[in-house]
Amino acid sequence: MARREAARVEAARVEAVRRYDILDTPPDGAFDRVAAMAARWFDTPMATVAIVDTDRIWFKAVHGLAGVAQIGRDPGLCASAILNDEPLVVPDALTDPLARANPLVTGDMKIRFYAAAPIITADGHRLGTVNVLDTRPRTITAADTAMLRDLAAMVADQLELRLSALSRLRTERRLRAQAERDKADLEEFAGTLQRTLLPPALPRIPGMGLASHYRTASTREVGGDFYDVFALGADRWAFFLGDVCGKGAAAAAVTSLIRYTLRAAALHDPDPAAVLAELNTALLLDPAHGGRFCTAVFGTITPAPTGGFTVHLGTGGHPTVMVLRAPAHSGPVHDGAGTGGTGNGGTGNGGAADNGERLRAEPARITGGMLVGALEEATFADTRLVLDPGDGLLLYTDGLIEADTDGTGAMLGEAGLVELLNRPPLPRRPCAPGPRTPRSPTRRPNWWTASPPYWTASPPTTTTSPCWR
Repeated sequence: MARREAARVEAARVEAVRRYDILDTPPDGAFDRVAAMAARWFDTPMATVAIVDTDRIWFKAVHGLAGVAQIGRDPGLCASAILNDEPLVVPDALTDPLARANPLVTGDMKIRFYAAAPIITADGHRLGTVNVLDTRPRTITAADTAMLRDLAAMVADQLELRLSALSRLRTERRLRAQAERDKADLEEFAGTLQRTLLPPALPRIPGMGLASHYRTASTREVGGDFYDVFALGADRWAFFLGDVCGKGAAAAAVTSLIRYTLRAAALHDPDPAAVLAELNTALLLDPAHGGRFCTAVFGTITPAPTGGFTVHLGTGGHPTVMVLRAPAHSGPVHDGAGTGGTGNGGTGNGGAADNGERLRAEPARITGGMLVGALEEATFADTRLVLDPGDGLLLYTDGLIEADTDGTGAMLGEAGLVELLNRPPLPRRPCAPGPRTPRSPTRRPNWWTASPPYWTASPPTTTTSPCWR
């Protein structure tokens, strides 16, 4: 029974040694100072701070024992010292039956005096000892024994502090790793949810080129911007672009409702203002939308009899749509009667821009148009315009005109966007193999973060389109 209890105590002690994670660690000044203090107090040439492992005595700190890192546990003085809570004192090792066979006694060091106090943890486990050793026999006083006990307690306190620091470090690492996993999961969730709110691809409209760019402010957050282009049948298409107030899952829910409502309303009502009015009603009647409103542009596209396309455009509080006219186009941007300007543009994607000329950007002014989902009595405005071959239409959200382009905090604004679009283009050259270089900020600055579907009405081209490197 006693042997079984001793085995249980030893197993618990070894488990405590593992928990403190002190074995085979680099030298530590705090423990080295304890060994040096012990040697000075007892006026001995040697002192150690030792941890007793299953089969060895490992020295965390040594004074006067250069080159000694560990010794075998059996037979061992430290192994005997951890059997009791009280200090062990051996005045003369040659006359002590437990000490005289120890390698430190029988070897070249010829140790004669040994005194040790156990290092006892808060839960009562004796991890090792603080030892003083001499090559001559000697005795110590009760005050010396008390000092040795205090030094062992100092080591125990230091081990507790170290364990606490290790625990905090491990917890911090675990939490950081969990945060990285959560971040990746959140980004994956946000990206998946974002993709469900946007068209996977833009449709093909004969004679018209479509392109879009969408980037949220954060990969961990679902953006509130939305857009779509879809067929209505009979050579008619509809498009919309907008921005929901707020971000995140709540904004995503409203965005889903908006996309469904606009698609459904467009199938039975050809008037963009009426479609936006129906969306306004749907948002106000939905109890889950939480008072969120949106800005939106909605329009329909039909081929024009004389070429190009007629666009019937409605707006609800959204930033101004930009019309990009080919150089040969001389008509107005729009008129109230819905008969846009006429004229001939160049050929190919980009029209006359392919021969060195450039498009002219003009705001499509639409009077009126209130926020969607804010007021029951909201009204919405619409207009018609014609896109001739080579013309374009640029829709964007407020992230573009609110961009800080020069680092001063000043926003780009609508006038700045018009100026940017009307800047002379850089010389273009055909695509060629080779490394890509950064695109010039005069054409596509790095703050180009809006989500604009961009339509260009142009006839098919047989020439190779230049591209930017």
